[in-house]
Amino acid sequence: MSVVPSPVSENAAEPSFTLDESPTRTLGVGAQIGLWGNLGISLLLPVAATFTVMQGQSLLATLLAVVVGAVIGSGLLGLCAAAGASVGAPAMVMMRGLLGTRLSALPTVLNLVQCVGWATFEVFVIAEAAARLTGWQRWPFVLVGGVLATVMALYPLRVVKILARYAVWAALASTVYLLVNVLMKDLPALTDGGFSGFWTSVDLVIAMPISWVPLAADYARHSRSPRAAFLGAGVGYGGATIAFFALGVLAFAAFALEPGFDVIGSLLVLPLAGVALLILLVDEVDEAFANIYSTAISAQNLRPSLDRRYLVIAVGVVATLLALTVDAYSYEPFLFLIGAVFVPLTGTFLAAFYLLRRGHWDVSEQSPTRWAMLVPWAVGFVVYQLVTPTYFTGFGSGWTSWWTNLQSTLGISAAGWSASLVALVAAGALTLLIGMVDRRKVVRA
Repeated sequence: MSVVPSPVSENAAEPSFTLDESPTRTLGVGAQIGLWGNLGISLLLPVAATFTVMQGQSLLATLLAVVVGAVIGSGLLGLCAAAGASVGAPAMVMMRGLLGTRLSALPTVLNLVQCVGWATFEVFVIAEAAARLTGWQRWPFVLVGGVLATVMALYPLRVVKILARYAVWAALASTVYLLVNVLMKDLPALTDGGFSGFWTSVDLVIAMPISWVPLAADYARHSRSPRAAFLGAGVGYGGATIAFFALGVLAFAAFALEPGFDVIGSLLVLPLAGVALLILLVDEVDEAFANIYSTAISAQNLRPSLDRRYLVIAVGVVATLLALTVDAYSYEPFLFLIGAVFVPLTGTFLAAFYLLRRGHWDVSEQSPTRWAMLVPWAVGFVVYQLVTPTYFTGFGSGWTSWWTNLQSTLGISAAGWSASLVALVAAGALTLLIGMVDRRKVVRA
């Protein structure tokens, strides 16, 4: 089921430069937990966590939303990783089995935009935090972060093993230190407030692991087994998500009333926080590296003969240049927009892979176009918008207003619903329905 069946040695240090060889199978459970744990340890998460704190919502409700969103999102991430390990193909090549080779270009292009966007944001956050720690200007750190992430993306499997052996433990110690110090501050009572906005908070948390779903198989294809891939992605990323979202929520609860509040700034006032944040800052580079590498691998779905080394360098340059001018305030709507696109695609993919075709997954260049599979993806996207209309800074309010007016016209109330769960179920159920109709047609013929 791999793209091309030519064998490759299991001792090969790195993936091939093109998609003309089968993947190496060198990553066990520990290496993948280390990889995904490091990818989940990000300074972006505490910043994003401040958006999960809704007006009138209790601290207990917000923390519970973090756990629920992390479990759901990382579970989906783990299932997609396991699928990639079963087939041995990169994530966007896996879309050939769902949509066909030609039509897989659609999610591939969307994923290219997403990956470049995330790489840009990561380099920006690295530089911003470094500038605050040192008092220097931001742009030199943008250049250093971009170059380092690009070099790491040239040697992905070696980097994964280094992260699992060393980086994850230093980052874990720093995280525990910051959490303990924040917990020692005066915090509001857990039950002060209610559960208003609970599912909106859940959706924001789900968006983080979901943003990695279109990249999961890029690394899971090197897993020794589907089980190892599932545990690595689910446990590693899920645990890190809970820890870092909780850190952001607790920091907000402890410091939000202070003038000019921001998460990074509030953490810096803690004793020795600069050292802990410096460790996390260095660890942050792995998120940028992963997005740069996956951009290159995704592009190979369009042109399998392209050399990933040249693609990595090109993407690294673009992300670094963009990071010099990025608008960080578009971060929250960017998360919701990602969820609206990739949550229903995930539901469609998982239903087709695990329930309809059960491992019979054609990722060859001759994989036929399946137009019908666009329907559940599109319907899931519409459902998501009807529950929680997205918006994107820079495109005006017309998009959001249109969906909000449609909500009102249809008499739809979004209160108490999770856009991610509703879209996921709708896309998955419609995928199964289409699959059953196709089977009946085959039987009748």
